[in-house]
Amino acid sequence: QVQLVESGGGLVQAGGSLRLTCAASGSIFSISAMGWFRQAPGKQRELVATITSGGSANYADSVKGRFTVSRGNTKNTVYLQMNSLKPEDTAVYYCNANLRTTLIQRDYWGQGTQVTVSS
Repeated sequence: QVQLVESGGGLVQAGGSLRLTCAASGSIFSISAMGWFRQAPGKQRELVATITSGGSANYADSVKGRFTVSRGNTKNTVYLQMNSLKPEDTAVYYCNANLRTTLIQRDYWGQGTQVTVSS
């Protein structure tokens, strides 16, 4: 089975930084892309940043210039470096991976990690 495990969330003051980590494990044949989504209370889940296996990154306009997504050396890990955090960045952050097992290729999700930015 496949698991995505996130870590690194927490409480930070506006202007501060946090780094999220997501590690994928299990019967993984290949990973096409990994990334991060977030969901604030009362709002829909939205894309934050994604990165392909080739290293091509995509960002939401609201985080460009402040957040950086990157892959680990093993390619089963994705990071989100968040700088200059704002109160509106407060949300549950979910790791996402589009990957192939021996049976299927589909999206998998982590359990989410809370990021709270105080003003």
